[in-house]
Amino acid sequence: MSTVFMRFPGGRVKALTLSYDDNVTEDVRLAGIMRAHGIRGTFNINSGQFSPEGSVGDVGKHGHRRLTLSESQELHAAGDMEVACHGVTHPFLEQLPAPLCLREIEEDRASLEQIYGRMVRGLAYPFGTYNDSVIAAAVSCGIVYARTVVDSRAFLLPEDWMKWDPTCHHTVPDLMELAQRFLNEKRRWRPMLFYLWGHSYEFEDTDSWQIIEDFCGLMGGRDDIWYATNIEIHDYVEAYRQLVFSADGTKVMNPTATELWLEYRGRTYPVAPGSAAEITTDK
Repeated sequence: MSTVFMRFPGGRVKALTLSYDDNVTEDVRLAGIMRAHGIRGTFNINSGQFSPEGSVGDVGKHGHRRLTLSESQELHAAGDMEVACHGVTHPFLEQLPAPLCLREIEEDRASLEQIYGRMVRGLAYPFGTYNDSVIAAAVSCGIVYARTVVDSRAFLLPEDWMKWDPTCHHTVPDLMELAQRFLNEKRRWRPMLFYLWGHSYEFEDTDSWQIIEDFCGLMGGRDDIWYATNIEIHDYVEAYRQLVFSADGTKVMNPTATELWLEYRGRTYPVAPGSAAEITTDK
């Protein structure tokens, strides 16, 4: 039979996600820009480094204040953005003794879940550094994906969720050219993901908020892109991989609780949760 292609919700070929670190005050402006354009993403937070309540001014991380606990709760109260781990104290995880590495991740996850009232299963490696021991510790803590700081400059889904390379940092000189290439791509032989990452304080440091304004203006508000958080992309892809096909490929069963989409011979098929669907083999 011809190849069956995974499609994102609604039969879309393309998806977009963002990932920003450190829970600084500039996240408020960034989240506002994202929401204005219907773009979603993930904010990676160190649960041990909230600013004291009532603090003001630019102090702390690179001269920029981290959000207080209450400010961060307010920012993420809507639940449209994912909250993920970044280590309790933002350490070099691979430099820690194994028990301390485990503690940094486990306590961060537990604290964030309590603070925001939702399950937390993602991680961005502090400083982007990790090794096999860090990965093992994260997995043992219930982490299902971890973002690196290695720009792939590609639009691919990760082969290893614990080594998830983003497409690029927002400071790459050809960001808008990459974005336009993503939008212009017409080939449908694989799903495409654009994954942007960075730190929102960088926009303030370099007076470059126009970069993210332009990017979100170009990429947002489109019917052909699925706007998702990191964990939503992980969960959708993993659910799709559970589809069961008949031997001749004419039937597909969805054992998951997620509506899934596929394409076969130019036609898209939704497969409802817990149900089966017929796939035509007519030419």
